[in-house]
Amino acid sequence: MNAPVRVLFVCVENANRSQMAEAFARIHGGERVEAHSAGSKPSGVINPKAVRYMAELGYDLASHGSKSLDEIDGIDFDAVVTMGCGDSCPWVPAKRREDWALQDPKHMEEDAYRAVRDDISARVRQLLTDLGVQA
Repeated sequence: MNAPVRVLFVCVENANRSQMAEAFARIHGGERVEAHSAGSKPSGVINPKAVRYMAELGYDLASHGSKSLDEIDGIDFDAVVTMGCGDSCPWVPAKRREDWALQDPKHMEEDAYRAVRDDISARVRQLLTDLGVQA
């Protein structure tokens, strides 16, 4: 079996967007993906909305923790995706880098939050396809 593709999703707080992206990479990629997420200024907690709206899809995001980039230091990533945090996201070396200009959904109403969640799911599927992981 080939080594899993290593992917990192980065946002400021590591409480919403990057957490959902990590979850979708695990859902869509299974054992073929080693998914991580981290924040440049982690909040220390996962947003309850993220937990609730991922639970609607059968994923328990409550088992995740908000992490600092220091906690993933030393991992060689195949891809790093920043989540629209602009200059707030530090440089993390990787073979492939992308920035997804996503609004932070933490203050959004239900339907808007779900739309961001579903957009992240579609983007993760495309990323995994582009990386050669059959989603």
